[in-house]
Amino acid sequence: MSSNARALLAELDRATRPVVQAVADLRAVREQWGDLLAAIERPPAAQWPPRECAGFLDQLAAADRAEGDLEPSAARVGRLPLTLREHPAPLNLDALDAALEVERDLFDLADQIAEQVQRPIRPARDHTGRYRVDQDDATNPARWHYAAPNAPGSRAYGLHWAAVWIEGRVCGEDLDGDLFATMPPRLLEHAVAVAARARRTVERALERDGRTTHLDTPCPWCGGQLVGRTRPGGEPVVTCSTGEGCGAPAALDRGRRVWRGAELVGLWAAMDAARNREE
Repeated sequence: MSSNARALLAELDRATRPVVQAVADLRAVREQWGDLLAAIERPPAAQWPPRECAGFLDQLAAADRAEGDLEPSAARVGRLPLTLREHPAPLNLDALDAALEVERDLFDLADQIAEQVQRPIRPARDHTGRYRVDQDDATNPARWHYAAPNAPGSRAYGLHWAAVWIEGRVCGEDLDGDLFATMPPRLLEHAVAVAARARRTVERALERDGRTTHLDTPCPWCGGQLVGRTRPGGEPVVTCSTGEGCGAPAALDRGRRVWRGAELVGLWAAMDAARNREE
């Protein structure tokens, strides 16, 4: 490869890296949003990994299915953004504060992006020749609609839609029409920073921001020290310090028994059983 080609590839990498990072951060927020919403309704737990790490998405999916059996108005209320809901007695205020902060940040970011890259609604003539609002353009589902005193605009569709819409603008999608323009570099930098901060806020609230914790309960199979680890964007992992001599039904990784993802359910069950036997 010639030096010119290498320089061109390096330049392309520098240009695309912020976009790739912003997309990864926005998707991480979306993927963990259900866990954070579920965490609001449960008291904080002094255990590792946080209870928010396992099973909450299934519970949320079940709640969504039940919500579908409600009257349409009730179902709509259940999907309202946090900023439009009432929270009379949340059990985890830290989780609620984090979710409200992230939601506001992404909604505000979408407003800022729309102001700079989204074309204003076109005027149209009615049958008398007078100008009026082009309703087809005004109701275009691809548009980001600003909030008004009596209407939430696109905020009504919640954080997921805001994150998807922002991702589309960051990636330069739908530029073949005239609705959107390319994001200016400074606005792109701002979007990258907001997406990164939102991800950090979510993962910090869920205690997934990179921690190592020595669990109080020993390994149920060998009595060895269990160590829990989390990392940003990754699933929690527990390892047993005994090594290959541990008889736990878990995979070996670098000479140690390791549980991750769904495998943690079996570990927690064994730990609970061991604690109950001691009692």
